Amino acid sequence: MSDFFQDLPPFIQALIAGIITWLLTALGAAAVFIFKRVNDKILNSMQGFAAGIMIAASFWSLLQPAINYGAGSAFAWAPAAIGFLLGGFFIRALDLVIPHIHPNTQDTNQYQEGVGTKKLNKNTLLVLAITLHNIPEGLSIGVAFGGVVAGNGQATLLGALGLAIGIGIQNIPEGAALSMPIRAAGASRWKAFNYGQASAIVEPIFATIGAAAVLFITPMLPYALAFAAGAMIFVVVEELIPDSQASNNTDLATLSLMLGFTIMMILDVALG
Repeated sequence: MSDFFQDLPPFIQALIAGIITWLLTALGAAAVFIFKRVNDKILNSMQGFAAGIMIAASFWSLLQPAINYGAGSAFAWAPAAIGFLLGGFFIRALDLVIPHIHPNTQDTNQYQEGVGTKKLNKNTLLVLAITLHNIPEGLSIGVAFGGVVAGNGQATLLGALGLAIGIGIQNIPEGAALSMPIRAAGASRWKAFNYGQASAIVEPIFATIGAAAVLFITPMLPYALAFAAGAMIFVVVEELIPDSQASNNTDLATLSLMLGFTIMMILDVALG
């Protein structure tokens, strides 16, 4: 079975990995069939845990290989720096276009962002907010698998799998963190579940796009790796960390972030 997976084209490998992370989001969203509400401590710890995994993945799985790719050149840092900043600007640009909300923001001007927010209900805006965050996760999986074939000596299939596993792990609480508030607001269990799982449908799509792009334009690999890292860090700093600190559980959220970071670090070092 492992040989069969290894022999698949990278964009198919990325697609399969993206589908698995989507299904793990659905697994988390299925919590609505058991619980109606989620405790604030659990929610904040899940958000902190997800942030920790994404921060660790951004460095060990994406930024470090991007920097190492140019080792020996006078400006080895340039592709990583440029790609990282472009990734952040890319998500910011999507912020301005895709309608969504930041439910825990203290700035009323940023509560609703994007085009046409007044035409959509709160649940739809919540789903679009998480969907926006899942785009860089899908891209990171894609460029990791694409990098294995594109000639990046720092990239390995096990490393790409480790990244996908880490993202899949954090998708479980992410799915629950979306579906549970929708259920608590009065939606049916099935509706809350469908909202939760639908937010991750972009992951297999952008995983395939990321892998295919790297394969077609191999020299862009270090930029693509850093781009995905920048996009993920933007999401963590703008949304996950503030949300995890929004209640009176800041220490628990911080420790959960450290736990998520440690688990992803171990996964990447052990498998990479």
